[in-house]
Amino acid sequence: MDNMISIIIPCFNEKIFLEKLLKKIDQVCKFQKEIILIDDGSDSQTKEIIKNCQNNNLLNEVITLDKNYGKGYALRKGIEKAKGEILVFQDSDLEYDPDDMKKLIEPILDNKADVVYGSRFISNDKGQRILYYWHRVANFILTTITNILTNINFSDMETGYKVFKASVIKDLDLKEDSFGIEPEITVKLARKKVKFYEVGVSYNGRTYQEGKKIMLKDFFIAIYCLIKYRIF
Repeated sequence: MDNMISIIIPCFNEKIFLEKLLKKIDQVCKFQKEIILIDDGSDSQTKEIIKNCQNNNLLNEVITLDKNYGKGYALRKGIEKAKGEILVFQDSDLEYDPDDMKKLIEPILDNKADVVYGSRFISNDKGQRILYYWHRVANFILTTITNILTNINFSDMETGYKVFKASVIKDLDLKEDSFGIEPEITVKLARKKVKFYEVGVSYNGRTYQEGKKIMLKDFFIAIYCLIKYRIF
C-alpha cells in the first residue's frame, strides 16, 4: 500500500482507552500512515497520556484545543492538517477496532469507492456487543431519513468509522462543531454524487458509565442537520 493514510482521532477525556487504541493501531496498521490526534479540551490525565504516547512515537501530530469544542470541530481541524491521500476517522475509545481499517481502505485503493462507511449492521465475523435498544431505534430513524433525502441506501449513516479520498473530504465546506458533522458530511457528499461503499465492521459499544458521550440532544441535532443541508 503506497498511499499515505491520515488517521484522524478526535479525543476528549479518554484516559482509559486512548493508549490501548494507539498501540493497537501501531501493531496492526503496517501501511504508510500519519496519526493526527486532536485533544478537544481533555482533562490533565488524558493530556499526560497523550504526551507519553508522543514520546513513544505513537502519534505524529497533536492539535491541542483550548476547550471542548465538539467532535465536528475537532475533525475539521484534523482534516485541515492531514497530508495523506486517504483520510480515516477513528474514534479514540476503541468502540471501533483498528483491525477493520485495512478492509475499509481497500475499496478506495481498488477504485470502487470515493467514500467508505464502516457499518455496524452488516455481518462481520467478530460479533457485536449488545447495548441500548433506543440508540438502535434512533440510528434507524436517522439512517432512514438520510436514505429518503439522498436516495442512497445506507445501513449506518451515524457510524464513527468513515474513510475518504482526501480530495473528496477536503473539498467540503464543513460547518458543524458537534456530532452533527456526521449527517452534514453524508448529505454534502451525496449531493456531489461521489461513490459510496459500505463494509461491515465490529463494534464494541460502551455504556455511559464507561464514558459514552452521545446524548438525546444529538439525535435532534442530527435531524436538524439532515434537513438543513439537504433542503435549505
